[in-house]
Amino acid sequence: MIQFFNTLKGGIEPFEPFEKGKAGLYTCGPTVYDYAHIGNFRAFVFEDLLRRFLEASGLAVRHVMNLTDVDDKTIAGAMREGKGLGDYTAGYIQAFREDLAVLGCLAPTEQPRATEEIPAMLDLIAALVGDGKAYEREGSVYYRVAAFPAYGRLSKKKLDWNIAGASTRVDLDEYDREQISDFVLWKKSKEGEPSWDSPWGPGRPGWHIECSAMSMKYLGETFDLHAGGEDLIFPHHENEIAQSEAATGKTFVRFWLHCKFLLVNGEKMSKSKGNFYTLRDLLAKGCDPAAIRFSLVGTHYRSPLNFTLDGLKEAAESVRKMDDSYYQCLSRLAFGMFGDGSGAEGFLEVPYRDMMRHLGDDLNVAAALSELLAGLTQINTLLPKMNEGELKSALDFFAQMDRLLGFGLCDPEGIPEEVRRLVSRRALVRQRIKEQNDKSLWKESDELRDQIHGLGWLVKDGKPGECSTVKRKRRTWDNP
Repeated sequence: MIQFFNTLKGGIEPFEPFEKGKAGLYTCGPTVYDYAHIGNFRAFVFEDLLRRFLEASGLAVRHVMNLTDVDDKTIAGAMREGKGLGDYTAGYIQAFREDLAVLGCLAPTEQPRATEEIPAMLDLIAALVGDGKAYEREGSVYYRVAAFPAYGRLSKKKLDWNIAGASTRVDLDEYDREQISDFVLWKKSKEGEPSWDSPWGPGRPGWHIECSAMSMKYLGETFDLHAGGEDLIFPHHENEIAQSEAATGKTFVRFWLHCKFLLVNGEKMSKSKGNFYTLRDLLAKGCDPAAIRFSLVGTHYRSPLNFTLDGLKEAAESVRKMDDSYYQCLSRLAFGMFGDGSGAEGFLEVPYRDMMRHLGDDLNVAAALSELLAGLTQINTLLPKMNEGELKSALDFFAQMDRLLGFGLCDPEGIPEEVRRLVSRRALVRQRIKEQNDKSLWKESDELRDQIHGLGWLVKDGKPGECSTVKRKRRTWDNP
């Protein structure tokens, strides 16, 4: 059984997809005016884990993540740099996609940009105006919150709490509204700003209408899951519900999942405090992307995550242990170093099954990681005895773990032929050193090691006559 904490209902609920065998997932993407910071990626990695688990459970997931490429910040940045809006945001969009890939996040099925979806937004706004749920004032259009009695059920806030500036991503507004709680759907353009034609005059969309229009365009008027950071619950997600359900008369989203904030050294991240990190800052410090992902995913999404550099080093050590175990299995299989069999056929089915069971309990990742470590312990204990079939089963376990958790430890193509040739040649040299006690051969052994390193691989020697382990070089604190 799969169950999640549904913010809308305020408790754990069994999850069944709206359409059998499929799941629609919408996640709020970044506003592309700068590089995304590590707090942003806490949400994106959580959402990626959610998607990976759903897919591992047999569901075909359609994942839609928007890109907000028009708002006050993007416009101000483009003007500051003397660029067109599209040129300014393009570099940050590319950087964001690269950062997602570095952290092992799957590319969304769809990643619509707000500026390319204006017609869908205009249609939705027109429907709301036509039904009296929205109104025009001096070229801007506002949603009439009082016309939606269910407003506040997601955030559990009272109507009069919905004030301008309740989120750092809500634009303060100059124009007249009927009530302070009403929010902008279409903003009249200012001189020099990018604008689009509309029935109410030139302007641009408000932030909230973007996500409603894009999610319903690609996932339908009712879909399964909407995820994001807890800072989006109010007013953004609350407003999405109001405008979407007012327009369609249908349930907008069935399950809302929200992750808690990321703190750095126990404090809110701030440039003034010197604890503000983008992903690229951490990579420049020599951090392994898999270790960063491990740090971000290792704390349950509904618990605050205290991110520290010491904690990141601990995560790197956990990644190293997984890495070492995987490459020992891969090397033994590649170089034919088989045992007679451990007698534990199928022993890895239990840890993976239990990982899935724990993740099905509202993504209980701590318990899932505990099962993963138990599987690693079994592998390392039985490794010297493993026959060819058991080694292949161990590698299958690592591949399943990679697909589920996204650490990217496995090499899909295995050890390259040239690396295998050099390692085998070096093993013969080391055997001759043992048999002939010819120290002059050490130079040849070292030269072969250097050639292997030059191909991006490391070699760790066992005792002479035993299998050497080769592994791909990883980014480390000491070797950025």
